[in-house]
Amino acid sequence: MSLNFSKLSKSPRNFLHLTGVKIEEFRELIARMKLDWDRIQESKKCDGRTAQLSTIEDQVLCTLLYYRTYNSQEFLGFLFNLHESNVCRLLKKIEPLMAKKITIVKDRSLTPEKIMKLITDATEIKIQRPKNGQKKFYSGKKKTHTIKSEMTMSEDGKIISVSKCYSGKVHDFTIKAEQKPLPRDCEKYGDLGYQGWQKIANNVILPIKKKKNQPLTKEEKLFNKTLASFRIKVEHKFRELKIFKILSGTYRNFRKKLHMRLNIIAGIVNLKHAF
Repeated sequence: MSLNFSKLSKSPRNFLHLTGVKIEEFRELIARMKLDWDRIQESKKCDGRTAQLSTIEDQVLCTLLYYRTYNSQEFLGFLFNLHESNVCRLLKKIEPLMAKKITIVKDRSLTPEKIMKLITDATEIKIQRPKNGQKKFYSGKKKTHTIKSEMTMSEDGKIISVSKCYSGKVHDFTIKAEQKPLPRDCEKYGDLGYQGWQKIANNVILPIKKKKNQPLTKEEKLFNKTLASFRIKVEHKFRELKIFKILSGTYRNFRKKLHMRLNIIAGIVNLKHAF
C-alpha cells in the first residue's frame, strides 16, 4: 500500500491539510502543466523502467507534500513506496516544470490604471548555520542565520513580484534599491525598513518615525495606525506562504533552489485566489 492521488482525493479535507490546496486548485495546476508534461513524455527515446509514480498527478502530489510538511525525502519515499533517491530525482524533474507554469512573472506592462496601490515588504527564512560566511547570513533582527526575499503585492491580494534571495544581513532598503522601479504613479506602501525609498521613487508612503525626545502627535499616531491596518495585508500574505513548512521551518536544502521554490509557492497562493 502506498499513497497516491486517487486515494487521497477521496478525502477533500485531508487533501487540503496535507497539500495546502483544494482538489479543484490542484486540478487547475495539473491542467496548466499537462501539455508540457505530455510533450516531455513523448520526447523520450525509450520508455525504460516503469516509474512508481507514473502520473503527473502523483508526482505533483509528492512535491506539494514535501513543501507543505517539509518532512525528509526518506519519509516521503516511505509514503509513496519509493527510495529517497527517487524522490530527489522526482523533485529535480517536476519543480522546473511547475516553476515554468505558475511562478510569479513580473508584468512589465503594469500601469497606474491597472494597479493603484502596491504594498512591499521583506520576509526572512531561517536556514541552517552555514559552514562558510556565517556573518553575512546572520540576521540581527531574527537572531539567527536567514535568507531574505522581498515581495510586492497589489491591494486586492495578488502577488506581483518576488525578488531574488539575499543573505539575512542585507537591509530591506538595499534590496529595494536593487530591484527594478515600480510604476511611477502608483502609491507604494512600506514600513520603516524602507527609509530612503522616498528619495528614489514617487508616491512612497511610509510610517512617521519618532524623533529623539519628540513624541508623535495624536494625528501622527492615527496616521501610523491607519497605515498599519492597510499594510497588514502583506503580513497575511506571508502567512499564506508560510503555511508551507518549507518556508516557515529551518530550510535544509541548497540555498540556490530557495528562490525557485519561493516563486512556485507564491504562484500557488495566487492560483488559490484565482489570479
